Amino acid sequence: MNLPNKFLVCSLFSSLLSASFAAEEAALIKIDLDRTVDAIDPKIYGSFLEPLGRFPVVYGSLYDPDSSLSDENGFRKEYLQQVRELQVPIVRWPGGNFVSGYNWEDGIGPKDQRPVKLDRSRTRPESNQMGTDEYVAFCNLVGAENFICINAGSGTIDDASNWVEYCNAPVGTYYADLRAKYGNPEPFDVKYWGLGNEADGPWQIGYKTKEEYVRFASEAAKVMKMVDEDIKLIASGSSNYPLVTSSYDPNDGWIDWNDYILDKMYEDIDYISLHRYATQALRAIDKPVFADTMSLGLDIEEKIVVTKGLIEKAKSKAVSDHDVYISFDEYGARGNTIAGPLLLSQHLNAFIRHADIVKMANLTFLTSLTGITEDGSYKTSLYYPFSLFSNNCRGVSLDVYSRCETYSNELFKEVPYLDVTAVLNEEKGALFINVVNRSEIDAIETDIELQSGEYMGSATVRTVTGDSIDATNTAEVEQVDIDEGSIKFKKNMIRYSFPAHSLTQMEIPVK
Repeated sequence: MNLPNKFLVCSLFSSLLSASFAAEEAALIKIDLDRTVDAIDPKIYGSFLEPLGRFPVVYGSLYDPDSSLSDENGFRKEYLQQVRELQVPIVRWPGGNFVSGYNWEDGIGPKDQRPVKLDRSRTRPESNQMGTDEYVAFCNLVGAENFICINAGSGTIDDASNWVEYCNAPVGTYYADLRAKYGNPEPFDVKYWGLGNEADGPWQIGYKTKEEYVRFASEAAKVMKMVDEDIKLIASGSSNYPLVTSSYDPNDGWIDWNDYILDKMYEDIDYISLHRYATQALRAIDKPVFADTMSLGLDIEEKIVVTKGLIEKAKSKAVSDHDVYISFDEYGARGNTIAGPLLLSQHLNAFIRHADIVKMANLTFLTSLTGITEDGSYKTSLYYPFSLFSNNCRGVSLDVYSRCETYSNELFKEVPYLDVTAVLNEEKGALFINVVNRSEIDAIETDIELQSGEYMGSATVRTVTGDSIDATNTAEVEQVDIDEGSIKFKKNMIRYSFPAHSLTQMEIPVK
């Protein structure tokens, strides 16, 4: 790969500034413990479950009561263990496109009496064996909060409010008593409720215009709050972008949708959701290569930065003290090669970098982190970077300065080869630095300047990479994992060479 001969300031908080440097000069990272962004909400390490016909996301992986490897609830034990290890704090369910045709009442009560229904979103039978009670039980077993998305497609506001009553109301009313009858007298206290899924998508059952959606969602929010005023509501933000569908209208596109939802519903909601599968942007390139996939972190940055501006606009217009945040509750790092772990890391870096506005995120799907077979389990290539972030990057996000070489492609200009975040984790007494090297073939020599704080003069270095960009994990072979080592340094200066196509996380103890 030919590297450009100019270094550029890779700051995503301001305009990219050009500056000439000799090609042999090291890249530079500056970290000041006093330059904080905000506390990181652990919910950015959430995930997502949806019953699908094509992939065993729920049935046959998570929920498999016929397996000898399952517990008394029908959940695969190794699945539960891996999710606990990852410390996934919240799980969104049941959709996804599925929910826009789902009747939640089909999934409660005695299992032998639950109807097998046609999942019209994917034309497959849905057994309804994992319903609301089973989902809540699963979350309890792995220590995750509940996040239920209502049916804003074929569903009604009564369906939505009745679901809240079933989950959260004390016994004494019809749906709460039904919950008790089915074995759960105590309320589930589900706090997070999504007001529908991808309502702007023409592929969705009950697809709506922005005006139709606001009318429905505003009324649903009202009656749901009548049942439980303490719930937090997530509006259905954008999911339809250029190249996603042929019917995309740039004059009434994703920005217009989010702007309208925020303008009309600002006081009614606590989050606006963003859904983005960044690899959709590669449709603009005839034959995308590794470098094109590695540039997609900038796509995620754009969606966050633009939506943050729309939130600020809506708040000012409403003259409100109320805060609305981003819930990036569907995103994917497709593929089990090294591109997947590095793209996942770029997403998590973006959420950390924008910790002041991104307060929840849910990876599609939970099973992309857990490798489950009929007779055992393995760790996917995504497991390892997710584990490093979810276990260590809790605390305060820092405003990092970085300067490095860049490249350009058909999608973006001046893509920095290094994608960098830093987190001060006071509970662990350490600074964590996360660096993705987007280069396929070149290690990048870098000076890290710790501008404030006192350190022990040593660091643990954990690296996720592979011998090639085709490295992968399966039940038979593991080519992607965490390589751990240590380094010494003096006077708050570190010189380190970040390997090609890698994620590196440095843990630096703070005095």
